[in-house]
Amino acid sequence: MLENATPLQYGDVEQAAARIDGAAHRTPVLTSRTADAAVDPAGGATLFFKCENFQRMGAFKFRGAYNAIARFTEEQRRAGVLTYSSGNHAQAIALSARLAGIRAAIIMPNDAPALKVAATREYGGEVIFYDRYTENREEIGRRLAQERGMTLIPPYDHPDVIAGQGTAAKELFDDVGELDVLLVPLGGGGLLAGSALSASALSPNCKVIGVEPEAGNDGQQSLRTGRIVDIGVPQTIADGAQTSHLGQHNFEVIRRLVDDIVTVSDDQLVATMKFFAERMKMVVEPTGCLAAAAALQGVYPVAGKKVGILISGGNVDLARFAKLVA
Repeated sequence: MLENATPLQYGDVEQAAARIDGAAHRTPVLTSRTADAAVDPAGGATLFFKCENFQRMGAFKFRGAYNAIARFTEEQRRAGVLTYSSGNHAQAIALSARLAGIRAAIIMPNDAPALKVAATREYGGEVIFYDRYTENREEIGRRLAQERGMTLIPPYDHPDVIAGQGTAAKELFDDVGELDVLLVPLGGGGLLAGSALSASALSPNCKVIGVEPEAGNDGQQSLRTGRIVDIGVPQTIADGAQTSHLGQHNFEVIRRLVDDIVTVSDDQLVATMKFFAERMKMVVEPTGCLAAAAALQGVYPVAGKKVGILISGGNVDLARFAKLVA
Protein backbone atom coordinates (compact mmCIF):
# COMPACT_ATOMS: atom_id res chain seq x y z
CA MET A 1 0.00 0.00 0.00
CA LEU A 2 1.55 3.28 -1.10
CA GLU A 3 1.62 6.22 1.25
CA ASN A 4 -0.37 9.25 0.14
CA ALA A 5 1.81 11.42 -2.08
CA THR A 6 -0.28 14.51 -1.34
CA PRO A 7 -1.17 15.98 2.08
CA LEU A 8 -4.17 14.44 3.77
CA GLN A 9 -7.48 16.19 3.12
CA TYR A 10 -11.05 15.86 4.36
CA GLY A 11 -11.87 13.75 1.31
CA ASP A 12 -9.71 11.00 2.82
CA VAL A 13 -11.93 11.04 5.91
CA GLU A 14 -15.08 10.81 3.76
CA GLN A 15 -13.66 7.77 1.95
CA ALA A 16 -12.74 6.18 5.28
CA ALA A 17 -16.28 6.77 6.57
CA ALA A 18 -17.65 4.84 3.59
CA ARG A 19 -15.22 1.93 4.21
CA ILE A 20 -16.01 1.53 7.91
CA ASP A 21 -19.76 2.00 7.51
CA GLY A 22 -21.48 -1.08 8.89
CA ALA A 23 -18.35 -2.27 10.69
CA ALA A 24 -17.73 0.54 13.20
CA HIS A 25 -20.40 1.69 15.64
CA ARG A 26 -21.83 5.17 15.23
CA THR A 27 -21.19 6.10 18.84
CA PRO A 28 -23.56 8.28 20.86
CA VAL A 29 -23.14 11.98 21.60
CA LEU A 30 -24.12 12.70 25.21
CA THR A 31 -24.76 15.93 27.08
CA SER A 32 -24.79 16.75 30.80
CA ARG A 33 -26.38 19.77 32.46
CA THR A 34 -24.07 19.20 35.41
CA ALA A 35 -21.03 19.40 33.13
CA ASP A 36 -22.36 22.52 31.41
CA ALA A 37 -22.90 24.24 34.78
CA ALA A 38 -19.45 23.20 35.98
CA VAL A 39 -17.71 24.97 33.10
CA ASP A 40 -20.08 27.93 32.90
CA PRO A 41 -22.30 28.73 35.93
CA ALA A 42 -23.97 31.47 33.88
CA GLY A 43 -25.43 28.78 31.64
CA GLY A 44 -23.91 29.78 28.34
CA ALA A 45 -21.87 26.66 27.53
CA THR A 46 -22.99 23.37 26.03
CA LEU A 47 -20.67 20.35 26.00
CA PHE A 48 -21.17 17.50 23.53
CA PHE A 49 -19.34 14.29 24.49
CA LYS A 50 -18.57 11.96 21.57
CA CYS A 51 -18.37 8.62 23.36
CA GLU A 52 -15.80 6.43 21.64
CA ASN A 53 -15.61 4.39 24.84
CA PHE A 54 -18.70 2.70 23.33
CA GLN A 55 -16.90 1.92 20.05
CA ARG A 56 -16.07 -1.68 19.10
CA MET A 57 -13.18 -2.90 21.29
CA GLY A 58 -13.83 0.13 23.49
CA ALA A 59 -11.93 2.90 21.70
CA PHE A 60 -11.75 5.08 18.58
CA LYS A 61 -8.76 3.09 17.38
CA PHE A 62 -11.03 0.58 15.64
CA ARG A 63 -11.87 3.21 13.01
CA GLY A 64 -8.31 3.72 11.77
CA ALA A 65 -7.29 0.07 12.05
CA TYR A 66 -10.29 -1.16 10.09
CA ASN A 67 -9.86 1.53 7.43
CA ALA A 68 -6.19 0.64 6.94
CA ILE A 69 -6.76 -3.12 6.69
CA ALA A 70 -9.73 -2.60 4.35
CA ARG A 71 -7.26 -1.17 1.82
CA PHE A 72 -4.96 -4.23 1.83
CA THR A 73 -4.18 -6.01 -1.42
CA GLU A 74 -4.64 -9.78 -1.67
CA GLU A 75 -0.89 -10.22 -1.26
CA GLN A 76 -0.92 -8.16 1.95
CA ARG A 77 -3.91 -10.09 3.25
CA ARG A 78 -2.10 -13.40 2.77
CA ALA A 79 0.96 -12.20 4.74
CA GLY A 80 -1.00 -10.50 7.54
CA VAL A 81 -0.65 -7.33 9.56
CA LEU A 82 1.85 -6.23 12.21
CA THR A 83 1.70 -3.34 14.63
CA TYR A 84 3.00 -1.99 17.94
CA SER A 85 0.74 -0.52 20.60
CA SER A 86 0.26 -0.04 24.32
CA GLY A 87 -3.21 -1.49 24.04
CA ASN A 88 -6.09 0.13 22.16
CA HIS A 89 -4.55 0.06 18.67
CA ALA A 90 -3.40 -3.48 19.47
CA GLN A 91 -6.99 -4.55 20.12
CA ALA A 92 -8.22 -2.61 17.09
CA ILE A 93 -5.78 -4.29 14.72
CA ALA A 94 -6.46 -7.73 16.21
CA LEU A 95 -10.24 -7.33 15.86
CA SER A 96 -10.04 -5.77 12.39
CA ALA A 97 -7.72 -8.57 11.23
CA ARG A 98 -10.11 -11.20 12.59
CA LEU A 99 -13.00 -9.58 10.73
CA ALA A 100 -10.88 -9.57 7.55
CA GLY A 101 -9.78 -13.17 8.06
CA ILE A 102 -6.04 -12.37 8.22
CA ARG A 103 -3.23 -12.92 10.73
CA ALA A 104 -2.16 -10.21 13.17
CA ALA A 105 0.96 -9.83 15.31
CA ILE A 106 1.16 -7.06 17.90
CA ILE A 107 4.23 -5.76 19.72
CA MET A 108 3.13 -4.62 23.20
CA PRO A 109 5.03 -3.19 26.19
CA ASN A 110 5.49 -5.70 29.00
CA ASP A 111 3.76 -3.28 31.38
CA ALA A 112 0.68 -2.83 29.18
CA PRO A 113 -2.64 -3.07 31.08
CA ALA A 114 -3.55 -6.73 31.57
CA LEU A 115 -7.07 -6.05 30.27
CA LYS A 116 -5.72 -4.77 26.96
CA VAL A 117 -3.29 -7.69 26.55
CA ALA A 118 -6.02 -10.23 27.29
CA ALA A 119 -8.46 -8.59 24.87
CA THR A 120 -5.84 -8.46 22.11
CA ARG A 121 -5.27 -12.19 22.47
CA GLU A 122 -8.99 -12.92 22.64
CA TYR A 123 -9.42 -11.14 19.29
CA GLY A 124 -6.84 -13.56 17.86
CA GLY A 125 -3.74 -11.38 17.87
CA GLU A 126 -0.27 -12.80 18.55
CA VAL A 127 1.27 -10.68 21.34
CA ILE A 128 5.03 -10.01 21.34
CA PHE A 129 6.31 -8.19 24.44
CA TYR A 130 9.08 -5.57 24.67
CA ASP A 131 10.43 -3.17 27.32
CA ARG A 132 9.21 0.33 26.45
CA TYR A 133 11.95 1.96 28.56
CA THR A 134 14.94 0.11 27.06
CA GLU A 135 13.80 -1.03 23.59
CA ASN A 136 12.50 0.82 20.53
CA ARG A 137 9.19 -0.58 19.33
CA GLU A 138 9.49 1.06 15.92
CA GLU A 139 12.81 -0.69 15.27
CA ILE A 140 11.36 -4.02 16.45
CA GLY A 141 8.34 -3.49 14.20
CA ARG A 142 10.39 -2.74 11.11
CA ARG A 143 12.59 -5.80 11.70
CA LEU A 144 9.72 -8.22 12.27
CA ALA A 145 7.72 -6.86 9.33
CA GLN A 146 10.69 -7.47 7.05
CA GLU A 147 11.37 -10.95 8.49
CA ARG A 148 7.73 -12.06 8.23
CA GLY A 149 6.68 -10.15 5.12
CA MET A 150 3.78 -8.60 7.05
CA THR A 151 2.43 -5.08 6.50
CA LEU A 152 3.24 -2.71 9.36
CA ILE A 153 0.35 -0.44 10.36
CA PRO A 154 1.66 1.90 13.07
CA PRO A 155 -0.78 3.24 15.69
CA TYR A 156 -0.89 6.82 14.46
CA ASP A 157 1.68 7.78 11.80
CA HIS A 158 -0.16 6.40 8.78
CA PRO A 159 -2.51 8.17 6.32
CA ASP A 160 -5.21 5.48 6.40
CA VAL A 161 -5.17 5.38 10.20
CA ILE A 162 -5.46 9.18 10.44
CA ALA A 163 -8.32 9.28 7.95
CA GLY A 164 -10.18 6.56 9.84
CA GLN A 165 -9.76 8.34 13.18
CA GLY A 166 -11.17 11.51 11.63
CA THR A 167 -14.54 9.81 11.15
CA ALA A 168 -15.35 10.20 14.86
CA ALA A 169 -15.26 14.00 14.62
CA LYS A 170 -17.09 13.83 11.28
CA GLU A 171 -19.96 12.02 13.00
CA LEU A 172 -19.95 14.56 15.82
CA PHE A 173 -20.27 17.50 13.42
CA ASP A 174 -22.90 15.62 11.40
CA ASP A 175 -24.94 15.12 14.58
CA VAL A 176 -24.62 18.50 16.33
CA GLY A 177 -23.58 20.95 13.62
CA GLU A 178 -20.79 23.50 13.82
CA LEU A 179 -18.89 24.03 17.07
CA ASP A 180 -16.92 26.85 18.64
CA VAL A 181 -14.29 24.52 20.12
CA LEU A 182 -13.30 20.89 19.60
CA LEU A 183 -11.18 19.31 22.36
CA VAL A 184 -9.30 16.16 21.34
CA PRO A 185 -7.03 13.75 23.30
CA LEU A 186 -3.47 13.73 22.01
CA GLY A 187 -1.00 10.86 22.17
CA GLY A 188 0.67 10.13 18.86
CA GLY A 189 -1.60 12.49 16.97
CA GLY A 190 -3.81 10.28 14.82
CA LEU A 191 -7.09 11.31 16.43
CA LEU A 192 -6.12 14.99 16.59
CA ALA A 193 -4.97 15.12 12.97
CA GLY A 194 -8.04 13.29 11.70
CA SER A 195 -10.35 15.45 13.81
CA ALA A 196 -8.71 18.61 12.49
CA LEU A 197 -9.35 17.47 8.92
CA SER A 198 -13.05 17.03 9.70
CA ALA A 199 -13.29 20.36 11.52
CA SER A 200 -11.63 22.23 8.67
CA ALA A 201 -14.37 21.11 6.30
CA LEU A 202 -17.46 20.86 8.50
CA SER A 203 -16.89 23.67 11.03
CA PRO A 204 -14.20 25.97 9.63
CA ASN A 205 -14.50 28.55 12.43
CA CYS A 206 -14.09 25.92 15.15
CA LYS A 207 -10.92 26.09 17.26
CA VAL A 208 -9.28 22.65 17.39
CA ILE A 209 -7.40 22.04 20.63
CA GLY A 210 -5.27 19.00 21.43
CA VAL A 211 -4.97 17.86 25.05
CA GLU A 212 -2.08 15.76 26.31
CA PRO A 213 -0.64 14.77 29.73
CA GLU A 214 1.55 17.31 31.51
CA ALA A 215 4.35 14.76 31.67
CA GLY A 216 4.10 14.09 27.92
CA ASN A 217 3.84 17.51 26.27
CA ASP A 218 5.86 16.63 23.17
CA GLY A 219 2.96 17.70 20.95
CA GLN A 220 2.71 21.08 22.63
CA GLN A 221 6.44 21.62 22.24
CA SER A 222 6.32 20.47 18.62
CA LEU A 223 3.47 22.79 17.65
CA ARG A 224 5.16 25.79 19.27
CA THR A 225 8.62 25.17 17.85
CA GLY A 226 7.47 24.06 14.39
CA ARG A 227 9.36 20.76 14.50
CA ILE A 228 8.75 17.30 15.97
CA VAL A 229 10.16 17.15 19.52
CA ASP A 230 11.06 13.77 21.08
CA ILE A 231 10.87 13.75 24.89
CA GLY A 232 11.36 10.08 25.73
CA VAL A 233 8.65 7.92 27.33
CA PRO A 234 6.56 10.07 29.72
CA GLN A 235 5.44 8.85 33.15
CA THR A 236 1.66 9.28 33.28
CA ILE A 237 -1.46 7.26 34.11
CA ALA A 238 -2.66 8.02 30.56
CA ASP A 239 -1.01 4.90 29.10
CA GLY A 240 -2.53 5.53 25.67
CA ALA A 241 -0.65 8.84 25.52
CA GLN A 242 2.75 7.55 26.64
CA THR A 243 4.17 8.45 23.24
CA SER A 244 7.47 10.27 22.97
CA HIS A 245 6.87 12.10 19.69
CA LEU A 246 4.29 12.86 17.02
CA GLY A 247 4.28 11.15 13.64
CA GLN A 248 5.37 12.82 10.42
CA HIS A 249 1.97 12.49 8.74
CA ASN A 250 0.20 13.65 11.88
CA PHE A 251 2.40 16.66 12.43
CA GLU A 252 1.90 17.89 8.88
CA VAL A 253 -1.84 18.11 9.56
CA ILE A 254 -1.52 19.34 13.16
CA ARG A 255 0.86 22.14 12.22
CA ARG A 256 -1.54 23.22 9.45
CA LEU A 257 -4.92 22.92 11.16
CA VAL A 258 -4.64 22.74 14.98
CA ASP A 259 -4.99 25.98 16.94
CA ASP A 260 -3.30 24.99 20.20
CA ILE A 261 -2.29 22.12 22.47
CA VAL A 262 -2.79 22.24 26.25
CA THR A 263 -1.90 19.81 29.03
CA VAL A 264 -3.64 18.32 32.06
CA SER A 265 -2.26 16.62 35.17
CA ASP A 266 -2.82 13.04 36.28
CA ASP A 267 -4.83 14.37 39.25
CA GLN A 268 -7.11 16.22 36.83
CA LEU A 269 -7.57 13.02 34.82
CA VAL A 270 -8.60 11.14 37.97
CA ALA A 271 -11.10 13.87 38.89
CA THR A 272 -12.58 13.59 35.41
CA MET A 273 -12.79 9.79 35.63
CA LYS A 274 -14.75 10.24 38.86
CA PHE A 275 -17.08 12.77 37.23
CA PHE A 276 -17.88 10.42 34.36
CA ALA A 277 -18.48 7.49 36.72
CA GLU A 278 -20.57 9.38 39.28
CA ARG A 279 -22.53 11.82 37.11
CA MET A 280 -22.69 10.25 33.64
CA LYS A 281 -22.47 6.57 34.67
CA MET A 282 -19.57 5.81 32.32
CA VAL A 283 -16.24 4.05 32.70
CA VAL A 284 -13.61 6.09 30.85
CA GLU A 285 -9.90 5.27 30.86
CA PRO A 286 -7.39 7.96 31.88
CA THR A 287 -6.34 8.71 28.29
CA GLY A 288 -9.98 8.94 27.30
CA CYS A 289 -10.45 11.73 29.85
CA LEU A 290 -7.80 14.08 28.44
CA ALA A 291 -10.08 16.33 26.38
CA ALA A 292 -12.86 16.41 28.97
CA ALA A 293 -10.39 17.26 31.74
CA ALA A 294 -9.28 20.37 29.86
CA ALA A 295 -12.85 21.70 30.00
CA LEU A 296 -14.10 20.32 33.31
CA GLN A 297 -10.95 21.23 35.25
CA GLY A 298 -10.79 24.75 33.84
CA VAL A 299 -7.58 24.29 31.86
CA TYR A 300 -9.16 25.57 28.65
CA PRO A 301 -11.93 28.17 29.14
CA VAL A 302 -15.16 27.27 27.36
CA ALA A 303 -17.73 29.58 28.98
CA GLY A 304 -20.36 30.68 26.47
CA LYS A 305 -19.14 28.16 23.89
CA LYS A 306 -20.61 25.21 22.00
CA VAL A 307 -17.94 22.58 22.67
CA GLY A 308 -17.23 19.14 21.25
CA ILE A 309 -15.28 16.73 23.46
CA LEU A 310 -13.91 13.45 22.17
CA ILE A 311 -13.83 10.65 24.74
CA SER A 312 -11.29 8.36 23.15
CA GLY A 313 -11.75 5.10 25.05
CA GLY A 314 -12.91 3.13 28.07
CA ASN A 315 -10.44 0.25 28.34
CA VAL A 316 -9.13 0.22 31.91
CA ASP A 317 -8.64 -2.62 34.38
CA LEU A 318 -11.48 -2.34 36.89
CA ALA A 319 -9.11 -2.89 39.84
CA ARG A 320 -6.93 -0.02 38.60
CA PHE A 321 -10.00 2.11 37.92
CA ALA A 322 -11.27 1.54 41.47
CA LYS A 323 -7.87 2.34 42.96
CA LEU A 324 -7.54 5.57 40.99
CA VAL A 325 -10.99 6.93 41.80
CA ALA A 326 -11.11 5.74 45.42
